Amino acid sequence: MQSPLESACDAAKSAGRILLEYLGKVQVREKGKSDLVTDADIAAQRTIEQILTSRFPQIAFMGEESSLEVQASVKASGKMAWIVDPLDGTSNFVHRLPSFSVSIALVEGDDVKLGVVYDPMAGSMYWATEDGPVVRDGKPIRASGCTRLDRAMTCCSFPPGVTRQDRAVQQFLCVLENSQSLRRLGSAALNLCYLAEGCLDSYWASSVKVWDVAAGYLIAKRAGVQFSNVSGGAFELWNPQLLASATPELQAQMLDCLSKS
Repeated sequence: MQSPLESACDAAKSAGRILLEYLGKVQVREKGKSDLVTDADIAAQRTIEQILTSRFPQIAFMGEESSLEVQASVKASGKMAWIVDPLDGTSNFVHRLPSFSVSIALVEGDDVKLGVVYDPMAGSMYWATEDGPVVRDGKPIRASGCTRLDRAMTCCSFPPGVTRQDRAVQQFLCVLENSQSLRRLGSAALNLCYLAEGCLDSYWASSVKVWDVAAGYLIAKRAGVQFSNVSGGAFELWNPQLLASATPELQAQMLDCLSKS
């Protein structure tokens, strides 16, 4: 019997192979304005669900492409569940931009027990458990230790359909003016992994979902990343309006910048 971690890695790699097979030839539809879903999302989730539920039938399963009823039931139960985004970064995938990932977390209530994020274009696997190491491809990783916003590589996620009047744009401009660099990369799960390995120094997002960030949250947290919500309160897994930074000092500077917008 394979462990939950081994099984999550197997499922992520299997889904990644499916995504690469579909790359450049997907059928796309809009769930909402600028919010895309493809047949690749559906096929990848189906494969992940088959692998994980066949090995662990006692654990619930919730994916981004699950029905709203299933999502609500898993959230309300608080029981052990797989939380899955089969394709995080769908817009990038549709345009063949190599920044998308598979995200799998094992969650019980508000606690993330393990997290796996797989980058199929790079062939890189990030994973962490609640009481073990955090690694990329078997090698330990750690947050950058950056303490100054003017030296920080920062990153953000915008909500679908964002307009110039939205507060998110004003926050973007404030961080743009005060940080060394600012990026919008398109995959929340990968952004958190980049934080965990020190490629990014800070990341904020006000419109992501639990399946986008559950795995990456544990990976980054175990690597030393600081978390709060975008107003400085406690991070909430099921309502992840998040700010994450490499150090408490940088987190405070980012909060100050975001609050001025």
